[in-house]
Amino acid sequence: MMIETDNVKIGGLNKLKYAIIGYPVAHSLSPEMHEAGFKTAGIDATYERITIHPLELTAGISDLKANHFNGFNVTYPLKEKIIPFLDGLTSEAQAIGAVNTVKIENGLLYGHNTDGQGFVEALRRQDFDFNSKKVVILGAGGAAKAIAVSLACLNVYLLILNRTSEKAAALAEQVNLLGGKASGDILAPGTWLESVDLLVQTTSVGMKSEPYLFDLQGINPAAWAVDLIYNPAVTSLLSNAALHGCRTFNGLDMLLFQGVLAWDFWFGVKAPVDSMRKALVDKLSVCSE
Repeated sequence: MMIETDNVKIGGLNKLKYAIIGYPVAHSLSPEMHEAGFKTAGIDATYERITIHPLELTAGISDLKANHFNGFNVTYPLKEKIIPFLDGLTSEAQAIGAVNTVKIENGLLYGHNTDGQGFVEALRRQDFDFNSKKVVILGAGGAAKAIAVSLACLNVYLLILNRTSEKAAALAEQVNLLGGKASGDILAPGTWLESVDLLVQTTSVGMKSEPYLFDLQGINPAAWAVDLIYNPAVTSLLSNAALHGCRTFNGLDMLLFQGVLAWDFWFGVKAPVDSMRKALVDKLSVCSE
């Protein structure tokens, strides 16, 4: 295989093969995003949706290798379950305990996690300065864990709120062990609203346009509010945050930049961000019609 990093051209004798695996994957926008990137960059590659049930993961991994895939992304519910099948993990994947990107080289599988850094990059592209900020994360699931671990090395104070406070406390302890500053508590409004600089909603609440669990009355109007949900584009939480003066973002750019960082891992080159973003926006526009 030949890589020309100056022109972001990747060539070789065989078509490259990538995919996203999970259960389900029919809703995934990754194929549109990555195939648009391949086309712009002149990469001869395909990207597929492959449904793999957790109980069929052994056979699924064998099929991916037998069919000469070069790499794949991993989504729910396989991000943790895939780890025993891998031959190596990056430090990010080890710290998070989950994998969303896999590279296959010489029959060996190497796992990485770009979710948390994708979130950080998305905010930095909007000129958010993390230094000394108070970040409140709503939820303590996989996405929250990836973001919290990625923020551990930044100079932020994290408050993790979850409906099961023990789970929030456990994630906060993990952040502290990594050198960060965090605490956990029950998912509820409180005095934190007045001092939050960045509010991050990581749960599935709002995906069906249902109202959020509580109102953001009293929130710092200078705060930024991010909901990782991107369809619908404006959730009830974002609408409420905007009503109180906050700057709001949905999860589209996190989806974009976790994919962009996957390119760094797969190819060692920069992805065509604009083309990949346009593909996502165009697909969502069609879905919303």
